[in-house]
Amino acid sequence: MAQPMLDTFQVIADPSRRHMLMLLSKKSMTINSLAENFDMSRPAVSKHIRIMYNAGFISITDVGRERHCTLRKDGFDALNEWLRYFDHFWTSKLKNLENLLNNDLKN
Repeated sequence: MAQPMLDTFQVIADPSRRHMLMLLSKKSMTINSLAENFDMSRPAVSKHIRIMYNAGFISITDVGRERHCTLRKDGFDALNEWLRYFDHFWTSKLKNLENLLNNDLKN
């Protein structure tokens, strides 16, 4: 059965997936070594990995009999774009407030 495609925020909404991404930010890991960090079945870990892979957060490379997971920038692009929008939004609002306060002080 095919996994439904989740958007960026659905992918990172799960605490286990966020933890996996944090672990992978330190180094590439095999699926088995990732699974050792969680109190869940190996199939459950594989499901999380498949979701992150499908969303572009990780790549999987077969090395012999092992599958190595590595972070990819692609999955984070939509997240960064969304955050940049609100960063600009708040910077603009704070600049407007600063201008308003400066004008009040001058009057």
